[in-house]
Amino acid sequence: MKTYTYILSLVFLMVFIPFQKANAQDNLLSLETAKTMALTNNKKIKKATQTIEAAKAAKASVYASDKPFVDASVMGLHVGDPLSTLLPEFNANASLGVTQVIYAGGKINTAKKLSNTAVNLYTSQKELTDSEVLLDVETTYWQLVNVKGKVTLATKYKALLTELLKDLTNLFDAGIIYKNDVLQVQVQLNQAELDLTKANDGVTLLKLKMAQLTGMTDTNFTVEDSITGDVNLLSEVSKTTAIENRPEIKMLKNAVEIEELQTKIINAHRKPTIALNVSGIYANGKQINFSDGSNDMTSYYGLLSVNIPVFDWGSRKQKVKEQKFKVAAQKLELEETEELLSLQIQNAYLELQQSIKRVEITEKSLQQTEENLRLNEDRFEAGTVIGKDVLEAQVLWQQAYSEVIDAKAMYKISEVNYKKVVGEF
Repeated sequence: MKTYTYILSLVFLMVFIPFQKANAQDNLLSLETAKTMALTNNKKIKKATQTIEAAKAAKASVYASDKPFVDASVMGLHVGDPLSTLLPEFNANASLGVTQVIYAGGKINTAKKLSNTAVNLYTSQKELTDSEVLLDVETTYWQLVNVKGKVTLATKYKALLTELLKDLTNLFDAGIIYKNDVLQVQVQLNQAELDLTKANDGVTLLKLKMAQLTGMTDTNFTVEDSITGDVNLLSEVSKTTAIENRPEIKMLKNAVEIEELQTKIINAHRKPTIALNVSGIYANGKQINFSDGSNDMTSYYGLLSVNIPVFDWGSRKQKVKEQKFKVAAQKLELEETEELLSLQIQNAYLELQQSIKRVEITEKSLQQTEENLRLNEDRFEAGTVIGKDVLEAQVLWQQAYSEVIDAKAMYKISEVNYKKVVGEF
């Protein structure tokens, strides 16, 4: 029974090199293509983009608040008796006014700074959303590659079991072995069928998830990559640099700045507000001009308003005090987040190291199970071991191969997770 060498080679080729036998109707999906599609089509990213645009619109509105405001109005009036004895029965008037805020205690300039900071905050929020979506895409991608490898492995494992079952059935028919030897292989073959079904279902679910993340309308695609190549430990990034690159920190710093600007705005409410309004008026109606009795009248007026807060029982003062406490709380949240991110970065690096070690150990175990299987195959043909020994060797080989696939997929996921936590994408 020399088929195992051929089967092992075939499994290696199909699991650890790109899948070349995808159906003709399937579209090959590379990791970079999936990431590009997600950045363009993902609904979370689109929502974050719309939020930025809303903040930019609000910023433009704030920047217009220190410009003169122009208002126009038109009104028609009809009066009956006895008002018609004092006013024209029919008259119309129009007015055009210009209002300019002269002094507002610094509220406008502070509001401009606040609107800029809000845009920066939502931009950082989008950066965070982008990184989370890209991490999800890459994780899903390598899980999909992993499960497809499991499908191929389950198929080849079935082939090994089927070949063994055939040989044992022949021996049983010849009266050389007992039926329980055949039944044990059949049980394993049933389990292999179940594993294959689970793997295929896993492919289906992961394709659906990938389609949702990237905005694809169907799952008619196959991944083009495979888990190949050597595993290497990334250079450890300085925690200080990594934390500064994290969008969460940028967001919290913006949040602190916003709270500080809010304090200034509340303080500005305690200062006078000065505004100037100039309006022109035109009216038309029978003898509406009370100066000369003509049917039209043109005039204007100017208005200077000064609003000075005098006494409010300490309400504004307490609001300023309240806002200062909010600033202090926001700063504490920033400090705590920096500490937590430092732990997260260290943990991600340790997980990456562990994943590399796992790949090394599982590959070594796979080599050992391959040699064990080869020896048992040779001894079975020589008649020195029974079918049960070969079956156990095949089970160990299948488990070891599955562990290698899982370990390499986990390495890829740990690698991209570390890049994410250090702010590299």
